[in-house]
Amino acid sequence: GGNPHRHRENMQTPHIEDPDNRSEEEKKAEETELFTKYYTEWKGGGDADGTFRHIPRFYYRLPAEDEVLLQKLREESRAVFLQRKSRELLDNEELQNLWFLLDKHQVPPTTGDEAMISYESFLKVGEKAGAKCKLFFTARVYAKLLHNDPYGRISIMQFFNYVMRKVWLHQTRIGLSLYDVAGQGYLRESDLENYILELIPTLPQLDGLEKSFYSFYVCTAVRKFFFFLDPLRTGKIKIQDILACSFLDDLLELRDEDLSKESQESNWFSAPSALRVYGQYLNLDKDHNGMLSKEELSRYGTGTLTSVFLDRVYQECLTYDGEMDYKTYLDFVLALENRKEPAALQYIFKLLDMENKGYLNVFALNFFFRAIQEQMKIHGQEPVSFQDVKDEIFDMVKPKDPYKITLQDLVNSGQGDTVTSILIDLNGFWTYENREVLVTNDGENASADLEDT
Repeated sequence: GGNPHRHRENMQTPHIEDPDNRSEEEKKAEETELFTKYYTEWKGGGDADGTFRHIPRFYYRLPAEDEVLLQKLREESRAVFLQRKSRELLDNEELQNLWFLLDKHQVPPTTGDEAMISYESFLKVGEKAGAKCKLFFTARVYAKLLHNDPYGRISIMQFFNYVMRKVWLHQTRIGLSLYDVAGQGYLRESDLENYILELIPTLPQLDGLEKSFYSFYVCTAVRKFFFFLDPLRTGKIKIQDILACSFLDDLLELRDEDLSKESQESNWFSAPSALRVYGQYLNLDKDHNGMLSKEELSRYGTGTLTSVFLDRVYQECLTYDGEMDYKTYLDFVLALENRKEPAALQYIFKLLDMENKGYLNVFALNFFFRAIQEQMKIHGQEPVSFQDVKDEIFDMVKPKDPYKITLQDLVNSGQGDTVTSILIDLNGFWTYENREVLVTNDGENASADLEDT
């Protein structure tokens, strides 16, 4: 390489002569070495500078049962953490101050009765409202609340409600987290029982409950959470899921001293509702042993559930010497009273799917419908042909596989409540059959009218 001219020629025509006599392997090795060298330099160095030390620690082992000191430390630090989170929330005085500022900065004209505010004024309020409010005064929040105001303003009331709701959610999340003993973001059944038990005195609607009924009330309330939010029956529910569902709203609606009779009756957590469910249980329990036998449960509702279905309930559900306790009864009631809901359909589907195949075929439908036909004979009614009912069920559900109905098919069809009623409850089947008759009658009258015109 002493001759500069030769070097230059070489650069211009690299393909003519290759002075490099190394084998392919050697070249490959050099390429890998260079690649690694440059890659590590650009990326920020091999282990020499100890990058692995910069990765933040993300796994913390939970203290074992016998590590008392570590457990106490963990509990203490969680309590301090939750207190700190609690202090970050707006208190009543700060919320009043926020409302006063918003009201002062409203931008005319009002829309109907609604006072409005523009983005500029919104930012001004944000500056004056203090550090705790900062996260609410963003373009994103403003855009969320922007509907079709011709001046591009948002409603002060809607914004204030949004802030209140957020504060309430955070408060409730902290409140629930105080009962989360393991600190993993879940509540076990006993944790939620404690939460609800301590909530009772704060709900005026439950003032009338006898102290002796508290344990039954708590059991009734907790069951609804677990039936719907723990479908796999793991025995724990995520706090996030509790906040996202509407049950807490229903429960906290009982703070309202003037709740209408309708609201009380439709609210599972109200005193009348809890007493109704418990009262039914006591009425069914003819021998007063605190449990329900299959014979006693058969009088549930209109007393028209088929014995084949009840057999399945007692085969699948947790029983004690063949009798059902209050907790198991609550699951049963929640399933039958909410037949449109996926969790309820899952409960009933499991009972219908006798061989645990994950689908219902014609054999399974026939097995359950035969019991309906037998009941019809007993009542002196003309039994309906299974073929017709089977075709109607498959038409309603339109399953992916024309010979099998899965739980997902039932849920997707939106007809799960009708289908399950046809198969397990003579009364449910009758309602379905006669609905057809009523519709046909209306139809015939309509066509008769048409002929007249």
